[in-house]
Amino acid sequence: MLRIRTLLSTTLLAVSLGTGLLSPALAQDVVPATPADDKTIAIVNGHEIKISEVQMATDDIIGQLPDLPPKLRYPFVVEYLIERHLLAQLAVKEGIADTDEYKRRLALYQAKALRDAYFFQKIRPMVTEEEIKAAYDKEAAKVAQTERIRARHILVGTEKEAEDIEARLKKGEKFEDLAKQYSLDGSKDYGGDLGYFTAPEMVPAFSKAAFALKVGEISEPIKTDFGWHIIKLEDRKMGAAQPYDQVKGAIRNVLLRQKVQDVMDKLRASSKIEILDEDLKKYAEEAAKAAKNFKDNQGNQVVTPPSATDGSDPLSGDDSAGKGDLQIPQQ
Repeated sequence: MLRIRTLLSTTLLAVSLGTGLLSPALAQDVVPATPADDKTIAIVNGHEIKISEVQMATDDIIGQLPDLPPKLRYPFVVEYLIERHLLAQLAVKEGIADTDEYKRRLALYQAKALRDAYFFQKIRPMVTEEEIKAAYDKEAAKVAQTERIRARHILVGTEKEAEDIEARLKKGEKFEDLAKQYSLDGSKDYGGDLGYFTAPEMVPAFSKAAFALKVGEISEPIKTDFGWHIIKLEDRKMGAAQPYDQVKGAIRNVLLRQKVQDVMDKLRASSKIEILDEDLKKYAEEAAKAAKNFKDNQGNQVVTPPSATDGSDPLSGDDSAGKGDLQIPQQ
């Protein structure tokens, strides 16, 4: 417990002021599911800390401590709760509960608690296993029909540089070595390796040249808005979706966000919201336009599971994407 207290001494203030929300993957590591009797696991001057309180407390701190080893998460949260109750009890003794500062905070936290409770009781049940599976099947079918290639490139600023490198490649110099020496973008550190990608992911001129190559073939210099490229095709294959169990958590979160957005759209349409600050009005209008454009561009896409062997970071079942207080709470 000494190490837990040491960690707390350096992080308690920061996490106490935070509003991070816990991901389901982390929640499962913190404490087992609440039993029917919701047993008491610690007592602080008469206050009983139950498993349900530990689960709720994780919303406040674990999301801000991603590097904490899983085996330390449960005792960390319990120790955090012990110190929180000690300070809360001291605050009551010293009359803090009667101050305006406390009452303002209480109103804020009450609104958050009501929002979270509404989400868990009303919105979360809207997303069913059948709906998640249907979304997966739809997007997985799209992935399976999409060709992906893996390519390397060397990016330089002028046609002359590209032609000089092309000549050296024809003499037998290694593509990777020349990429590390001359390429102007971040892939140079990896010998020009761009990983796997689909045609729409690259600018048209680059994709047209890359997808026209045979495996092992090197292109002539190609011009794009970024400069001059020489491309080497490493591999090509049709897409393959990640297994359902690995991505259903991520798909569920996307569907939940859509449900929340639907509820919020209806609430805003039927409510009177007044922005009194003139500068804030301007920013709000700009943000609303940007949000609408983004939504229009996204269309009805749910999620596209990437290739299981494409060399990129696969979409996993971990729901730990960062989120603020304005987004949906998680379990």
